[in-house]
Amino acid sequence: MELLLTYDVCTTTPAGRRRLRKVAKLCEGYGLRVQNSVFEIVCTEAELLILIDSIHRLIENTEDSIRIYKIPKGSFKSVRAIGTAQVLPHGDPLIL
Repeated sequence: MELLLTYDVCTTTPAGRRRLRKVAKLCEGYGLRVQNSVFEIVCTEAELLILIDSIHRLIENTEDSIRIYKIPKGSFKSVRAIGTAQVLPHGDPLIL
């Protein structure tokens, strides 16, 4: 499945800034960052459940906001990037 994940973590406190770094790090393990707080993710239903559980453990429900959109398969192939944005290769092998 393909997902678009966005987050807004309150960073007015040191604890909030730590949460932001942890959420970003978690998302980097699942997908590709396309903007500061936006990730394109290709995963299975099981991986999505693990991701959601991990996010619940990291954020403060009264201060932070996470949005996950399930989008039709193949949507990332039809992305139109404008300006400095780049279309990212989701199907290509990752080189670490």
